[in-house]
This record gives sequence, C-alpha cells and structure tokens, in this order.
Amino acid sequence: MWLNRGPSFNNLPKLEEGQGNSGEGNEALQELHTDDEDETGETDFVDSVDRRIEVPEEPQTSTEWGDELPSGWFSWQRLWKFTGPGFLMSIAYLDPGNLESDLQAGARTGYSLAWVLMWSTVMGYLLQMLAMKLGVATSMHLAQHCRAHYPNVPRIALWLMAEIAIIGSDIQEVIGSAIALRVLSQGAIPLWAGVLVTALDAFLLLLIERFGVRNLEALFGVLIAVMAAAFGIMCSLAGVRALDVAEGLAIPSIPAGALQMAVAIVGAVIMPHNIYLHSALVHSRKIDTTKNSRKKEAIAYFRIESAVALTVSVFINVAVMAVFAKGFYGKGIKDIGLENAANYLGNAFGSNVKYIWAVGLLAAGQSSSMTGIYTGQFVMSGFLDLHVSQFARIAITRSVAIAPTLVVALLSGGQLDKLNEWLNVLQSIQLPFALIPVLVMTSSVGIMTVTFVNQRLTAGLCWAIAAAVVSINMSLIYSFVQQNLPHNWWILLLVAVAVIAYLLFLLYLTFGTQTSMAHPSHLRKSRSSGRRDDPSRETLLSTRAESDSL
Repeated sequence: MWLNRGPSFNNLPKLEEGQGNSGEGNEALQELHTDDEDETGETDFVDSVDRRIEVPEEPQTSTEWGDELPSGWFSWQRLWKFTGPGFLMSIAYLDPGNLESDLQAGARTGYSLAWVLMWSTVMGYLLQMLAMKLGVATSMHLAQHCRAHYPNVPRIALWLMAEIAIIGSDIQEVIGSAIALRVLSQGAIPLWAGVLVTALDAFLLLLIERFGVRNLEALFGVLIAVMAAAFGIMCSLAGVRALDVAEGLAIPSIPAGALQMAVAIVGAVIMPHNIYLHSALVHSRKIDTTKNSRKKEAIAYFRIESAVALTVSVFINVAVMAVFAKGFYGKGIKDIGLENAANYLGNAFGSNVKYIWAVGLLAAGQSSSMTGIYTGQFVMSGFLDLHVSQFARIAITRSVAIAPTLVVALLSGGQLDKLNEWLNVLQSIQLPFALIPVLVMTSSVGIMTVTFVNQRLTAGLCWAIAAAVVSINMSLIYSFVQQNLPHNWWILLLVAVAVIAYLLFLLYLTFGTQTSMAHPSHLRKSRSSGRRDDPSRETLLSTRAESDSL
C-alpha cells in the first residue's frame, strides 16, 4: 500500500503519567501523528528514518539543569551528535541553480558581487534558524503547523505552492546532473539520456536510507566534500588570487548594470522549500522534549552546526564565482551558463578543469536531488496528513520534472539555461509562501510559548529581511516579465490581476490568521465545539504550561 495516513518521522513521545501539568496538549499533537506503518506493515520513506539518533542527558547534568542552559554546557562530543541536519539543509545553497548564478555573476561582474553572496547566505541563515527553532520547540515541522492553523483553502494553496517549488528545484537538479554526465562521458551520454539516467538514480536513495540516518548524513557530507575539493582545485588551477576574492567579500559595490545580477544571487540563495525541510530535519535527534533546557541545548547546537555548514557553502559558491571571474570577466562573454560552462573552462584552463567542474556539478545535482525527495515527503505528509511511499514519491516527482526538461533537451538543447532562468523566477515567486508562515508561527506566543517566541529585535530583523527578500525577488520578476513577455494589453492585464491576487494572499497569510495562532491543544478544543476561539490571555498562559510539558 503506497498511500496511507500519517506524518513524518517526528512521532512525539507520549508523557508518562504524572509528567507535566497535563497530557492534553500532547494528545492534541498526537492527533496530528498517527501510526508509523501502513496496513501492510511497510514503513514509509520518511518514517524509516525514525531510527532517530538519541541524544541522552549526561549523567553529571541530568539533575542539575533547570529551565536554562548552565555555563559550560558546550561539549564537542554532543555537538557531533547534533551535527547533520544543518549540512543537509545547506545542500539547497549549493544546487545547480546557485552554481549557475555564481558563474554568471563571476563572468559578468568579476569579484564585485561576492559580498552579496556572503550576506545573502547570512540572511538565509537567520531565516533557517527560525525554521529550526519552530521544529525543536514545538516537536512539529512547518507543514504540520500550516495544517493545524490554516483553513482548508489557504492550506491547500500553500501546499500547491510548496510542491511547485519542489518540482521546479528538481528540474534544475536534473538539468545540472544531465549536463555533468554529458561532459564526463565526453558526449557519449546526450542530454536527453542524461535526464533519464538522473531521473532513475534517485531510486538509489531507497537503498542508502535503509542503513540509517547517520549513514545518509555521511553520504551528504561526502558529496559536499567532493564539491569543496573540486571547486577548490579549480581555484588553484585557475590561479585565483585570494586578495581579489577578499576584496570582493569585504567591499560592497554593485557595478553599473549589475543590479539584476545581484538580485538573481539573492533569489537563488534562499530557497522556499528549504524552510520546510529544515524544520523537519531537526526531528532526527531524539531529545527529552519535557524540559525546556534540553530544547534550548538542541537549538544552540543546531545553530552552531548550521553556521559551519553555511560557511562551507559560502566558500564553495565564492570559489565558483572566482574561477569564472578569473577566466572570463571583461571578455564580453554573455551567453555563458551551465550548459556551456565546461567548454569555456576547457578552453581557458585546460581539459582537467573542465572535468573537475563536471564532477562538482554532478555532486551538486545528486545531493540536492536527494534532499528534494525528503522535502517532498515532509510537505505532503505535513499539509495533507498523507504518506506516500518512497518509490511512489520519487516516481511522481521525477515524472513531473522530466517532462519539460526532456522536451527542451530533445527539441532545443541550447535552451536549458533559459529554462533555468525561468525556474529561478519560479522560486522567487514561491519564496514568500514559506517565509511568511514561519515568521508568523515563530512570532506567536500561542505556538512557541513565552520561552521560545521570537523576541522583538529578532522578529523585527527577520521581518525586515523577509520584506527585503520579497521586494528584491519582486523586482527580479518584474525585470524578467519586461524582457521576456510580449507587451500586449491583455497579457499585461492578466499579469496585473495575478500580482494583485498574489499580494492579497500574502497579506492574508501575514495578518488574516493571527486569531487562530494558538497551540494545537487549543485548536482541538475549538474544533470539538465547531468553532475557532480567539486565544485569550488566560488561554495563552494555559497553553504555555501545556506546551512546556511536551
């Protein structure tokens, strides 16, 4: 049976009798979490990763910790136990779409936009930390919260937007891997065949994930190491000067005509589906959720490992930008993209660099493809309370991703870079549908409790970042429409109507759901009486006590 009810791997531990103030809040959450197995006893794809890594309390601190982290809490050994989810999350910062924006920025603007790449990643880090905190503090991921707090119509709309973003990203990953296979095979594997091979190799994940979450994380670590080594060697062979890179990182500047490229970098770095993914990945660590101090410890360690992972991603992206800046900046090359980058590198630096580039590109495509499968499972199970088996999920997603890619590869192989540009615009459109929900949820006392809710400074900074990112992406979309769509009045009218509907929906997500942002235990009471009550101050205080017992 490939379709059954049930969420992702974060099945919540039930409270023993006498623990906490009440088991009612836990029961409400359990209402969102049913059995792991379907009627045949087969474990679903994400549930099979429920062989979670337990992080036990240290004997010397198990009775000493109160509600806060004590001094001297840090331990390298415990950091290692929490290391993993952040590196899986960082894969989205290294996918073929990001590599394309890196190489185009380097070839067209030199090193001058390296600072944009760095600070975009910093902004992405802050937003990812909200998603991580939501998952740890509530034991539910973002898609599950959306199911619990949004009415049916906006919930289904959000689910569709998330699925579109995942499929769009998957197309980019298929394109990148297919191009890499063509280069490595010296043309023996044409693009259309590479698309088919890439679509099938995702099924290898079914075998790998059976060996447990730690081995799966190790595989992603190896792929990141391959990218770092490949692009680092490219920098060395290309003769990139470290001083030029440092200047690009330290001195903010946007050359004339490079504003759109800077906007494209921001749009490529922060991916909407990655917000959903990170809020779920943190559940791979089994901690004592009855103690706020243990949640705070997990949040602290996840912050550290995510910072390390994204620092690595910055170095990899900057390395790609630097190689193409060194080889092609100022030479009037305007048509460079993923599809022909290997040929340009081979002509400029020799065939070795060409093949090293292909190895790094293949690692980027394969790693991001695997995390996309994870994200799709979390999103579907969270929004719809449905589980699709690993085989069915890959088959469905890859079938949708293959169709447009295969058509372009067969009929107009030279247009794959154009398809990539359209897909970057698609990701820009989808971005607010992940940013706004996670900001609203983490700013709600009814969901996060007073202990974990965003502080005013944090909330203000993150809302400002979200507004800036959305504005930047809207400008990218506007420029793209201006350059690529005919200026017929009826087309402009349709675009205007779509934009108005889009903005109204974003306003609803921001302001229209505040009264329903209570803990799931409160929603359960309201639903049983056929209504949604406003969470009064007394209700919020009581739900805080219930949440603390989870």
